[in-house]
This record gives sequence, C-alpha cells and structure tokens, in this order.
Amino acid sequence: MSDDPNFVLAARREKLDALRAAGVEPFAYSFARTHSAHEAVALAADDPAAESVEVVRVAGRIASMRAHGKTTFAHLVDGSGRVQLYFRRDEIGDAYTLLDLLDIGDVIGVTGVMFRTRSGEPTVRASGFEVLAKSLRPLPFGKEETAEDGSVIRHSGFSDPEQRFRQRYADLAVNPEVRATFVARARMTSAIRSFLDARGYLEVETPVLQPLYGGAAARPFTTRHNALDMSLFLRIADELYLKRLIVGGLERVYEIGHDFRNEGIDRTHNPEFTMLEFYEAYADYEVMMDIVERLIVVAADAVRAIPQYTDAVPTFTTPFARKEWLASVNTGLGEDILALDHAALIQRARRIGVQRAETMSRPKLMDEIFQELVESRIVDPTFVIDYPVELSPLAKPKRGDPRLTERFELFANGRELSNAFSELNDPIDQRERFEAQARLRAEGDEEAVGVDEDYLRAMEYGMPPTGGVGIGLDRLLMYLTGIQHIRDVILFPTLRPE
Repeated sequence: MSDDPNFVLAARREKLDALRAAGVEPFAYSFARTHSAHEAVALAADDPAAESVEVVRVAGRIASMRAHGKTTFAHLVDGSGRVQLYFRRDEIGDAYTLLDLLDIGDVIGVTGVMFRTRSGEPTVRASGFEVLAKSLRPLPFGKEETAEDGSVIRHSGFSDPEQRFRQRYADLAVNPEVRATFVARARMTSAIRSFLDARGYLEVETPVLQPLYGGAAARPFTTRHNALDMSLFLRIADELYLKRLIVGGLERVYEIGHDFRNEGIDRTHNPEFTMLEFYEAYADYEVMMDIVERLIVVAADAVRAIPQYTDAVPTFTTPFARKEWLASVNTGLGEDILALDHAALIQRARRIGVQRAETMSRPKLMDEIFQELVESRIVDPTFVIDYPVELSPLAKPKRGDPRLTERFELFANGRELSNAFSELNDPIDQRERFEAQARLRAEGDEEAVGVDEDYLRAMEYGMPPTGGVGIGLDRLLMYLTGIQHIRDVILFPTLRPE
C-alpha cells in the first residue's frame, strides 16, 4: 500500500498540511546560509570529544533520515557534497516533533556546531532547523555503501536513461556525478573563452533567426515571423555572419552559441547543440591548426581539474598527427575517388555498407565513404587535411592543387571535434560554389544551401585572408570525459513527447 505512488504523494501532502497547521510555512523566502556542506565538514575537529566553536548554518536536501527515540540522524546534501545532521529532543525542544513531518528530499536549513561521532563522521549538532521547501514528490535517491578500501560505492535510485534526461532536475538532485559533468562543461567553456580573450578575440552574438541559412550542409528548422510575413530559419552555423564581421574590421571574433539542424538523433547528434566558431583575419588553416591544438589542451586541463574526471581526460602529444583526406580515402578504396562518376560512387558506397546510397548527391557519397573508411578508424587526435572542393564550398583552393581545399577536420575516437578552413575570400569563386550548391538543392539535396546575395555583397567590399574554426563543444566534452552519449552532456536534450 505504501509503495503506491498515489498514496506516497497523498501522504506528503498530508504532512504539508500538518506543518501549516503547526504554524510552519513549508516554503520559505530565504535562509542565511554561512557554510556549504563541504565547508562545514572541514570545520569538524579531529577529536570526537571536541566541538567547533564556530556556528554553522547549512542548507540542502535531506538524503537520508533515521530516528532513534529522542535522537535522529540525517544526511543533508547540497552542491558541494553531504554532511551528517544530529538532532536531540532535549536540544531543539518542541521542534523535534516536526521531524516526523519531514521526508527524504525536503529542503531544510540547519543551525549548529560541528563535531565527530564515535565512528569519526563530521556531523552538525543541530540547535535548530527550518523547513525551506517541502518535497511533494519523492526523489529517487540511491543508496551508498563503504567498501573495504574505504571508497564509497553509490547505487543509483534513478538509472533509467530516458527518465533521467526527461527529469534532469531530479537527475541532478540525486546524482552528484551528473552535477560534476556539467560543472566540468562550464569550466571547459570558461577556459576556452579565457584562451580566446587572451589572444585578442572579441566575443560577439549573431542572429539565430536567419532569412537564409548557410555555413554548413544540413536541413534547417523553419519558422515564420507573423509581423514581417516571412519565413525564417534557425541557424545551422554561425559562419557567414561572423565572416561579415571580418569584412567590417573586427579582425578576431568568436561566438559560443546554439545551432540547430533538422536531422536524426543518435549518440553524437542532437537537433540543438553548442558550437564554438572563431575567425582570424590574415591567418590560414595552418595558423588555425596551431590554435586548435593549444585550445584543446587548455580545455582538457580545465576538465581534468574536476576530481571526477582527473584520470579520465586523455593526455595529448602535440603536434597532433595529420592525414591527407585524398590519400587516406584512396588507400581505403583502392582507387582514386575523384576519378569516379556518380554511378561508380554509389556502387562503391553500397559495397562498404552505406545505406540508401542511391539517394545521395556526389558530395554526400564522398563524405559517407570517408566516414566509413577513415573517420571511424581514427583513435588519437588527428588532423585530416585538404578536402575535395565538392565537400568544402566555403574553403580556399589548396595552393598547388585546385581539386582540393585548405580545410582540416580534427578527429579522435572516430568522432569529429573540429572543422576549419583557409576561408574563401574570392566573391566570384564563392558565387560559383553557391550556385553549384543551389543546383544540388534543386536536384533534391536538402542539405545543400542556396545563394546568399548579402554575404556575396559583403565579400565584394573586400574580405581579408581569414582562418576560421568550428568546434562542437558537446562532442569535445564527450571526448575529454569519455562519455559515450551526447544526451549525457546536454542538460535538456531533445526527446519525443511523453
């Protein structure tokens, strides 16, 4: 009977009513906290007989509670960790009876001094407590046990991935390792910002709603602006607007923001994701490779500083390895991919397991063949350089070989981490490539882009030689932490309706 969800919810509401009947408002306005749980624990004296002189006021959720007649022990958790609480009837008086109206998950504030129990656990000897927020729905706290070596083993009470992603608030509340992941993400992003700021880059913001989408090959999300009576697209990349700023004289710019692609969902793809893009005037892709190497090392150091990931983050040997796109694909294919016509590409793609190859454009087939033969087999951080023109409509031709472009992608563990170019700054060449993309789109390639006349106009004013880089921060964090699914590094991933 007591395990019935409706009974549990009803019982908690009855306790809520009882608290109010006792004159206790169960949803407080504030609490003057003086110490985190971690800070309070640090105040406990080594001698079990001694108490701290300093009074602490801690606040957080009740994670466990056990009563023994006139005494009650509990554990309180906050963002820094957990601390044990000790309540005695003769010390808190009539308030002791209110403990019967508390539940696991309730948010309380406790005042007291620190001491150690006979077992040595740092504990707050409560002289008073306040109810700050009554939990009307039980949180799935797991159980902990101490192993023989003294380590703590946690058994999650909230292990179903689908429910964890849907209820990230509950996931964060009960799983400290999940909180650590997003602390690591924030530290990584902050370190990247500091790195770029120190190099003289300016952080900017560009439109999310765009009249034309571009900068990548992807299907967009489409919306409509009622007042302007026009269709708009959620951006698939920041690139074209950032390069407009290069034309305008902002010579080093970057943006960290959300991009949106109306594509499938899998372990490495979410329709909404976070991209870093940065552009530097008078630089080429060789300069940007050097910057990317150093940026990755800085990001890794930031994640490594989070104790949970200290041993998980890879160590790097720079410079990273390099592979030529064409040589690598030709070796895997056993022939020159650039010499194959569309029909031959379809046949080769089918042979290596590419699904629905007959529906793909020539650039898409080339990319799929590369993914199967090269990308999926790269383990250590490796720059793949010099992509064919068909795959790189925004990159400058390679000096000495106009079939190729000065483009690199960084891969590790079979995943793309970064994409970069010596940016195309010839508006005539750019128009021809846009028009080629538009023809592919007219033939049914939904990922091809059209002609962006305003961007071409900006280029015609004169765009300096420029190096540009895009880095998916979700995938970068996955690589640095060893996390295998993108949903585990996005606070609120896209899911089907319940």
